Amino acid sequence: MSPVLSTQLRWRRDAEVTSEKPAANGTTPSPALTSSNPVTSTNPSGSSEMPPPATTTQESIVEKTAEIAHKMNMETWQLVAILVGVAVVVLGICFCCIRRCFRKRRSKDGKKGMKGVDFKSVQLLGSAYKEKVQPDMEELTENAEEPDDGEEKKEEQKLGKLQYKLEYDFNSNSLSVTVIQAEELPALDMGGTSDPYVKVYLLPDKKKKFETKVHRKTLNPVFNETFVFKSVPYADAMNKTLVFAIFDFDRFSKHDQIGEVKVPLCQVDLAQTIEEWRELQSVEGEGGQDNKLGDICFSLRYVPTAGKLTVVILEAKNLKKMDVGGLSDPYVKIALMQNGKRLKKKKTSIKKCTLNPYYNESFTFEVPFEQIQKVNLVVTVVDYDRIGTSEPIGKVVLGYNASGTELRHWSDMLASPRRPIAQWHTLKDPEDGEKKD
Repeated sequence: MSPVLSTQLRWRRDAEVTSEKPAANGTTPSPALTSSNPVTSTNPSGSSEMPPPATTTQESIVEKTAEIAHKMNMETWQLVAILVGVAVVVLGICFCCIRRCFRKRRSKDGKKGMKGVDFKSVQLLGSAYKEKVQPDMEELTENAEEPDDGEEKKEEQKLGKLQYKLEYDFNSNSLSVTVIQAEELPALDMGGTSDPYVKVYLLPDKKKKFETKVHRKTLNPVFNETFVFKSVPYADAMNKTLVFAIFDFDRFSKHDQIGEVKVPLCQVDLAQTIEEWRELQSVEGEGGQDNKLGDICFSLRYVPTAGKLTVVILEAKNLKKMDVGGLSDPYVKIALMQNGKRLKKKKTSIKKCTLNPYYNESFTFEVPFEQIQKVNLVVTVVDYDRIGTSEPIGKVVLGYNASGTELRHWSDMLASPRRPIAQWHTLKDPEDGEKKD
């Protein structure tokens, strides 16, 4: 037997003897004797050898883990799983923090890069595109042909033409005016068309005005509508001028006047039927003859079930100057009429020293459904005067017996219950005798 083997056997015997003695005496061996002080032996060759350690580092970790799990009343694998989960969570949090820091740095670097953009190069690029879209004016003038001044004036004044017919009845002293058609009207809408209609009246009184129907999206409307001016003696007719004013209808803004045709009746032979074409002329003054009093915008809303008519006075513009200083102090008066009798009246606040007042004030009238077709709504713009009587600037009459744009607005309100319908209206001459209420 080899000396090494015999030495190992001797260590084992000694260990068994030492373990049996404490057991017989009822005591346990001290750990210092068993593990801390290993026995040193000498082999026959005279060299001393150390015994192998009782436990390794890995075994001690396992033993400590098992001891902790035993104290926590759980299995060892459960504790290991919890520790692994905690480690994974901690690592994930660290990874997110690091990634967020890198993103902030990148964004800062990007901003620094934007600050470094050369705006001169951007301006040069913009000027290059501008040259492509809009060439230099000197090149245009060099290549352009010299236009004829006479042709330019003719093209500027070309607003289209109107065909009409006049018939005078000497027995009834009435003048029948037929608006037949118009051609080559200018396009005033965004789509390259217009919504034309014609107003017909006599100057200088303008007491009676007629309007044709609006023809949608056309530059060559055919009207074929006849209007009769009654009680116009032949002698008085010679002092009057017949006016055809063509407008472009716009629901949400002021109607633009395209042009007009003036026919002095003293230059016409009323003894025979007259049918002819006339070129439209530009409007005289700002806004023409019909816009001297101004324009007003308001909305109408009717609820049939509740029987409520709501009028919202929005604004007015280009009102007539009534005061000495060239301004006015306008307010709006709303009256609900039936058979010439005033049922209810309301009015807005007074706007001082302005020709373009803004109100946005709402008023409600109780009008049952069976009565809505029997009433008129009179909207009057009045210039307030503290000392004397307030003078009416102009008015708009809507209702069952209205005509033109006023009747159209009233019809649209009835056709769209519960929905407010807003529209601009041109103020017309107020009746004599209107005073401040």
